[in-house]
Amino acid sequence: MHRRLFLTLFAGLVVTDRVALAGPADPVRIEKLVLSDEAWRKRLTAQQYEVLRHEGTERAGSSPLNNEKRKGHYACAGCDLPLFLSDTKYESGTGWPSFYAPIPGRLATKTDFKLILPRTEYHCARCEGHQGHVFDDGPAPSGKRYCNNGVALAFVPA
Repeated sequence: MHRRLFLTLFAGLVVTDRVALAGPADPVRIEKLVLSDEAWRKRLTAQQYEVLRHEGTERAGSSPLNNEKRKGHYACAGCDLPLFLSDTKYESGTGWPSFYAPIPGRLATKTDFKLILPRTEYHCARCEGHQGHVFDDGPAPSGKRYCNNGVALAFVPA
């Protein structure tokens, strides 16, 4: 844990010119948000904590965001960083909110072997909160399906 904290702090020192721009889709340089486990527990609900901090998965079909159709954007429930625009949301039939493209630069990925076969997990680039997994069975134009835990997102209407 000390090594991860050191590396996070060192990375913050290396990149010192960080500026956030006006809109959710604008390119930004993202400053990492690092909180203690106790601070995350206070900031999040129990279900959000399990998903965002421990890579849990909510039950399929349980998110009210599955039926959200308004214009706006979807932000990380842990740190409010906009991750997806409503224009990229689609009905995948999986029971989880799905998107065909994120806002550029807002997600980071890693390989997940929890189900033995490798999958690509993605998380928030600011707080490293687990969001979901990306698959190659989505619609045009990207062909990607970003399958997101609804509890890991907050919808912000336009």
